[in-house]
Amino acid sequence: MDDFADRPTGALSFTLNGRAVEVASLPGERLSETMRERCGARDVKIGCNAGDCGACTVLVDGAAVCACLTPAHQVAGARVETAAGLAAGDPVAERLKASFARRGAAQCGICTPGMMASAVALLRAVPAPTEAEVQDALGGVLCRCTGYRAIVEAVVAAGRGAEPAPEIAGRVGAASARIDGARKIDGTELFGDDVAPADALVVRVLRSPHPHARFSFGDLDGFVAATPGLDCILTAADIPGTNRFGVIPGFHDQPVFAEGTARHRGEAVAALVGSAEAMRGLDLAAVPVTWEPLPASLTIDEALAEGAPQLHEAAAGNVMCRGLVQKGDAEAALAAAEVTVEGRFVTSFVEHGYIEPEAGFAQMVGDRLEVHACTQAPVMDQEALAIILGLPKARIRIVPTAVGGGFGSKLDLSVQPFLALAAMRTGRPVRITYTRQESMQSTTKRHPGEIVLKIGATRDGRLTGFDFDGAFNTGAYASWGPTVANRVPVHASGPYHVADYRARSAAVYTNCPPAGAFRGFGVPQSAIAQESLMDELAGRLGIDPLALRMQNALGNGQPTATGQVFEQGVGIGACFAALQPGWARERAAAEAFNARAAAQGQPLRRGVGVAGGWYGCGNTSLPNPSTIKCGLRADGTVVLHQGAVDIGQGSNTVIAQIFATALGVGIEALALLGGDTDITPDAGKTSASRQTFVSGNAARLSALALRERILRLSNAAEDAAIRLDPGSGQIRIEDGGQVHTVALGDMAADADGYVLAATESWDPPISPLDANGQGIPYAQFGYAAQIAVVEVDTRLGTVRPLRFIAAHDVGRAINPMLVRGQVEGGIAQGLGMALMEEFIPGRSENLHDYLIPTIGDMPEVETLIVEEPDAHGPFGAKGLGEHVLIPTSPALFNAVRHATGARLTRAPATPERVLAAIREAESREAETDRNV
Repeated sequence: MDDFADRPTGALSFTLNGRAVEVASLPGERLSETMRERCGARDVKIGCNAGDCGACTVLVDGAAVCACLTPAHQVAGARVETAAGLAAGDPVAERLKASFARRGAAQCGICTPGMMASAVALLRAVPAPTEAEVQDALGGVLCRCTGYRAIVEAVVAAGRGAEPAPEIAGRVGAASARIDGARKIDGTELFGDDVAPADALVVRVLRSPHPHARFSFGDLDGFVAATPGLDCILTAADIPGTNRFGVIPGFHDQPVFAEGTARHRGEAVAALVGSAEAMRGLDLAAVPVTWEPLPASLTIDEALAEGAPQLHEAAAGNVMCRGLVQKGDAEAALAAAEVTVEGRFVTSFVEHGYIEPEAGFAQMVGDRLEVHACTQAPVMDQEALAIILGLPKARIRIVPTAVGGGFGSKLDLSVQPFLALAAMRTGRPVRITYTRQESMQSTTKRHPGEIVLKIGATRDGRLTGFDFDGAFNTGAYASWGPTVANRVPVHASGPYHVADYRARSAAVYTNCPPAGAFRGFGVPQSAIAQESLMDELAGRLGIDPLALRMQNALGNGQPTATGQVFEQGVGIGACFAALQPGWARERAAAEAFNARAAAQGQPLRRGVGVAGGWYGCGNTSLPNPSTIKCGLRADGTVVLHQGAVDIGQGSNTVIAQIFATALGVGIEALALLGGDTDITPDAGKTSASRQTFVSGNAARLSALALRERILRLSNAAEDAAIRLDPGSGQIRIEDGGQVHTVALGDMAADADGYVLAATESWDPPISPLDANGQGIPYAQFGYAAQIAVVEVDTRLGTVRPLRFIAAHDVGRAINPMLVRGQVEGGIAQGLGMALMEEFIPGRSENLHDYLIPTIGDMPEVETLIVEEPDAHGPFGAKGLGEHVLIPTSPALFNAVRHATGARLTRAPATPERVLAAIREAESREAETDRNV
């Protein structure tokens, strides 16, 4: 191709997916924008606009390129292929589609078009690639959900030949393909930036460049008048309701637009609305605003220091809230303990790193507002906007788009208020998509933690005392900080029995981006401390680390730290037992490797670490209901109103499987309606690993209620079989030797068009915690245990994970394929937290400086599914999503200790920190030798 400088601007002709196209292209325009905005190729996803994520990968004359790095005019006369075009008929893509679906290689689906395009290019050049060749070819495409293993296996399998399309099965226990998987794989799924009408105005947000600053505006009206295409500028003065929002009652402290003072870098102070052309060339630095930087507290110590600036009047000393759980007398038990271990542990901000930046559009429909956006909590969005806009909820409709990863951050409001205000002000459709930088600047993070812990035990290994103190940096606003402060003390013991226990926590305001929900709500941070010291204790006692854990593991009938007693369903012992064969094998192999390496003077050492974890499913001691509605149409279709937002974890499929099994029909009889607040009851937020458990129970009850109404049509017995043939207008009921056929068209339909319908709710049985944190915070816990095998270069400090063995108690595996996907994806995130991910405000605001695991970082994972049924779970099932990464980081840290003798106390364990810990361990060992 010619150089870009030799290409004329204006009309651009090329072949797109086999069709000749001619479009207008602006000078210097990226191919990604040309494809999406002028060719309608919305399957080309933009995750970073910097070539870091690879979601925009397309084929240009057969070569995989990042469309965001390719000037559009470079493809003049070229052949361009996108994932959707390939999926429409390319034979290689056909094989990949079946292989991806069979292995669950697409979860949220936002990276899948880039993966598919890269995989097609590889298989055309190398028909039967090795795993290493797949990793090389797909290494430029990031995935935050899957953990990559299923993707690699899918591409290797596609190279071996065609496979039959996988079954979409409605049976509980079936490894069913996702019912929404085809749209994710062929690129037709619509995410937040894919749904706006072509003529929508564009919103851009003006944000603070400082972590703490006073500001004032100049002549905004004059700036609007002097800027062609700029419609308006919105500020706090334009909020018709209350300029505050939050997710926890009593902690609504975050403004839509800052008022006079910005409390963190990236905080919104205004929003500009105008035509796409005007906004494309607008320099936000030209907006008349004056900044006065103020002293900022960026760490917990700075915020708690005497004389530190107070972020909020209601938070004395910048402490937002505290949490406490205590039972017995921890102080006395530790004083009497025969052996004690203690330590201080520090964790960092962790960025969610979903590949889809926040995006959506809004419009007025009559006097009602419609907001279409990527969200984990549509009803929470509706309730928050009602307060901000001063409108009744009935005038606000939230329509969730597909969500390209969430992991907790898309529980909080982001784009929704800006879209709503702009649509109401202009009366026009408006759209917004965050840049990667502003997404990372302004949205929530995992809380950094500073933890001090002391554990006591008898000489034979029985835990006797436990004292935990944790402070968590909650950033400038509350977000989910109160949840972290209350959840951590409940979980800090780990899945072990400790009679004398005290855990205290504090959430501290700082001038950092808000820290919110991120897969575990603070429990992964506390597990690093608790599980690391369990290994320290094992070493002091001379007891095998796995054996020590099994000795102290909670069992049925034993009280937790909050005094809660489960008579059934406590599966941590079974998880540890499942690891025993792998533990013995891997420890022996590591010791043999290390002996050889030492004899040869090599720097590599292998280590094997273990860690356990537990996690309460649902809200902590708070109501947590879900409602599911269903209806039978006259044509024989069953409609499932399923409002549990699927962010890649598979709730669309799992809840449909639960519903179909309880109803007694095939999944092909179901039509699924998503979380649109106009048509679907509230299934609660997608968080806290609650959807399989809570919404699954509501779906089961709804199905049973509809089943009872169907059987009543022929007075059939409870065990009668229901046969539905969608489109036939009939239903068959087989009761013993009799067959009853009911013509549904003869029955009267309700306002929704259903001849029979049911709506059911379910709320877990819990109770409030008292002043000492005693009570019933969760109706169920899920349990996990993992082994990590690592290789450490003792000269460089690098840590390379070699494999994981992960045992997870899910109660009942509703869909084993999705269980495996959650395990591998969670381990990938835990690996990132442990070894590489550290968000530094103002420094790592992109996916180049902020590192998440790539396809080459993820080792093999052996998933062991443990099923200890829970009496409250639908068909015995427990939640899973957040449990997975809780043991991952401490298992890795313990593996490094086993390999090198170095105790890691700070996450992430970057090479310089690992090397420093190795040198410190060597120094201690040398000092001990000298003393001896």
